[in-house]
Amino acid sequence: MKLTLIALVAFAAAPTAKAAAPPPNIILMMADDMGFSCISPYGGEIHTPNLQRLADEGLRFTQFYNNAKCTTTRASLLSGMYPRNSGNSIPQNIATVGEQMRAAGYRTALCGKWHLGSVAPQRPFDRGFDEYYGLMDGCCNFFNPAQPDPDAKGGKVRVFGHNDELIKEFPPGYYTTDAFTDHAIKTIKRFTGESKPFFLHLAFTCPHYPLHAPAEDIAKYRGKYKAGWEAMRQARYERQKAMGLWDNMPALSGTDLKAYGWDGANQDWEDLRMATYAAMVDRMDQNIGRLLKTLDDLGISDNTLIMFLSDNGGCTEEPGGRDATQQPGIVSTYTAVGPSWGWAQNTPFRRYKSWVNEGGISTPFIVRWPGHVKAGTKTNQMGHIIDVLPTCLEVAAAKPLAEIHGEKTPPIEGHSLAPILNGGKRPEPAEICWEWSGNCAVRHGEWKLVWDTEAKPVKWELYDLANDRTELNDLAAARPELVKELSEAYIRWANATGRKLPGATKGKKKKSAEE
Repeated sequence: MKLTLIALVAFAAAPTAKAAAPPPNIILMMADDMGFSCISPYGGEIHTPNLQRLADEGLRFTQFYNNAKCTTTRASLLSGMYPRNSGNSIPQNIATVGEQMRAAGYRTALCGKWHLGSVAPQRPFDRGFDEYYGLMDGCCNFFNPAQPDPDAKGGKVRVFGHNDELIKEFPPGYYTTDAFTDHAIKTIKRFTGESKPFFLHLAFTCPHYPLHAPAEDIAKYRGKYKAGWEAMRQARYERQKAMGLWDNMPALSGTDLKAYGWDGANQDWEDLRMATYAAMVDRMDQNIGRLLKTLDDLGISDNTLIMFLSDNGGCTEEPGGRDATQQPGIVSTYTAVGPSWGWAQNTPFRRYKSWVNEGGISTPFIVRWPGHVKAGTKTNQMGHIIDVLPTCLEVAAAKPLAEIHGEKTPPIEGHSLAPILNGGKRPEPAEICWEWSGNCAVRHGEWKLVWDTEAKPVKWELYDLANDRTELNDLAAARPELVKELSEAYIRWANATGRKLPGATKGKKKKSAEE
């Protein structure tokens, strides 16, 4: 009788056992050339209620890193690996996140900017994405991507496509940020009707130059930047301090050498430049709101992991020069924010895009996953874009591909962020390294070694980021043994990845909007 009772109890309990949770949908969103402090969760004045909602319902990282430049960031983000050699494509023996997630049973899509090759076999649909719509180059006219860049930029027509079909005509009222989101929403709806989870990479081109935005969005910000970049920067710093963005608030770094004075500037035109940039960020946030509403309407928000970041720090490049006769915002002009606004967008850090000081490599990183990531939290644990792909694999309960395109794959260099997302700790990486155009850096724990090609004299600089996140106090002379240890670690990494060694000839690399 006793045995029978046990059998009956076991039989009765079986149907109530908790079923394994289905793997989550994953949406990875990225802005282009957006500064660290531009959105409200990181101290910005730009109206970004939907990104604020993601932060309020999720987790903010305060030490998350990109690669300081568009192509190298995208190569790392989509491969889980440091960039190889030039970093403008992903080698065939390294699987992309599209290829990895497709093998894990996911439907895959990329909407927006690719910038890792526009011919076979390096197009998105060659590299694991079932669905692709967007720009294969670095940037384009937002209202009419078929319009060539000005002569100063080589007059190039950008490569825009849908899967293997090139698109050469765009209707009136077209705007890339809206169109990328339209296609993302359409794809989500289609994928939701299937039995598989989906991975979607929504790669905005905003707020990368040229400065183009709908007039109604620009009007919201006109006049709000008449106090200048120093005032904007101080206000952002005070908001960061008030929100307790860091437990140990870093000092505000000084004025950048490339920044010019506000008093002597054409202030009305400068206000319009920054107002147009703000409008571009605002419009991106509006579109993120549309996407979030779609998830809510479809009833899939709770089983969708969302990540948001930027590909590098604010941009100080100024194609077309500082020409106040050119009106930012409209289809016929090609303008940018320039060095003063671009630097100030990375409050409180030094430097900007292309540099490996904190202003060039620090990015907002927001993660929302209801029921898994605790709402309204932040973490000071370090993360890097190479960690995104292994995170996706872990939450999908999938293993990395052992081979791709007939070649054995190397071990993924990133490490999953899942322990942090679950509210725990993960071991810090031994080192994180960076290089772009001869600017080099390596971070080990709280120590960071930087090779700055414009320093006088050029040498390794050493910073204690636990107490000096804004890199104001060079400790290299006081810690020569640590400089030697970290510089040797950097050299090992550079030799393994094909990146430049400190002091290598910088070369005259052609700069273009594609970067």
